[in-house]
Amino acid sequence: MRLIKLPDSTPSTGDPVSGSGMDRVVETRRLPRWAPWALGGALLIAAALVFWFYAPRGDAQTVAADRLTISTVTNGTFEDFIPLRARVTPLLTVYLDAIEGGRVEKVLVEDGTQLAKGQPIVELSNAELQLSTLARQTEVEQQINNMRSQELALAQTRLANERAVLEAELAADKTRLQYEREAKLAERGFVSGKAFADTTAQNRYERRRLDAMRRSRATDERLQSSQLAQQRASMASMRAGLDIARANLDALKLRAPVAGQLSGFNVQVGQSLSRGERIGQIDSPGRNKLMAGVDEFYLGRVQLNQKANIELAGKSFPAKVTKIYPQVQNGQFQVDLQFVGPEPADLQRGQTLQARLTLGDPAPARLIPNGAFYSETGGAYVFVVAQDGRSAVKRPVRLGRRNASAIEVLEGLDSGERVITSPYTGFADKDRLDLSARKE
Repeated sequence: MRLIKLPDSTPSTGDPVSGSGMDRVVETRRLPRWAPWALGGALLIAAALVFWFYAPRGDAQTVAADRLTISTVTNGTFEDFIPLRARVTPLLTVYLDAIEGGRVEKVLVEDGTQLAKGQPIVELSNAELQLSTLARQTEVEQQINNMRSQELALAQTRLANERAVLEAELAADKTRLQYEREAKLAERGFVSGKAFADTTAQNRYERRRLDAMRRSRATDERLQSSQLAQQRASMASMRAGLDIARANLDALKLRAPVAGQLSGFNVQVGQSLSRGERIGQIDSPGRNKLMAGVDEFYLGRVQLNQKANIELAGKSFPAKVTKIYPQVQNGQFQVDLQFVGPEPADLQRGQTLQARLTLGDPAPARLIPNGAFYSETGGAYVFVVAQDGRSAVKRPVRLGRRNASAIEVLEGLDSGERVITSPYTGFADKDRLDLSARKE
């Protein structure tokens, strides 16, 4: 409380005037005690509302619109094909290996030469192989000579058995005739009983001896035939082994197994080659195939004999799928293509060509441009841009076939809607995007 002095309204009398009767108390107004607390609470509530409105949400993210590629859903014709980069490869490749190791004595052709079948390529020398082959040949020839001696002995034994049987037959015939003559004379009493009994016994003995000789000859014949067959088989095996040894020796002179172009051949005189070492290959002349990598997404849609077109020098050459390799490496599998009809001229091994593999016939469809978003979403969802262009919302969709430029829309999008087709890196887990204005 303070005192305020008021001006005097009574006439002056000349006497001193005291101020006690003229002062009064003036009170200052104050806010209620609860007012600051209410004002502070209101400010806090307002700040919380502003933060909630402007702060980023956990399922939303602000993205600059100029970072994105926004495309429009259209109606059109879907061409079911995939572009390929195909590499020219020989249709048939025969690898050349050194059957036997040795030292290079002569190089008869050069890399890139067109070879005829059986044409000599290189000559090797191998003293150890040559000595072992000669020793093998001598050993086999000795064994063959021994077997021939055994075969000769068996033949002689067979002749001896036949001679013995003939002699036994002759003796049996003589005793039989003697017995028949004496039997008639014995009936008349011209031959004594003892002499006729001796003739009868001799006749019986000769017949039994002949039967025994015949059985012995049959047994010997059976055993000798079996032994002779075994010996002949052994001789054939030994001759085959000797032929292999001679072939190994002859393999020191390498020849072209097929006709074609020699490649990868880099052998020098004096060089030592180990057994089985690769020295080059022969490519089939004028016959090539194309090898191309296909995205694993199409593994179930690529079939044998599917049509393809090869672009070269402004011309299109028909081709077809002849082989599919199901192994997937780095997200791709390999296919072989072969030309249908004459091949383009002057194709070079390793040359890269543009190919277009047809998977189906063209058909009307709802389309969106093909973009990098597909590799991150697998076609399960897209971000659809609002009409005002200020936001985009994640929407589940069902996409179908795709080629290099477009993707077929089966469900979830209407013609005229706009979607984000650029990569979703950094916001693939969000449900909403706030698009900031494009930079000028």
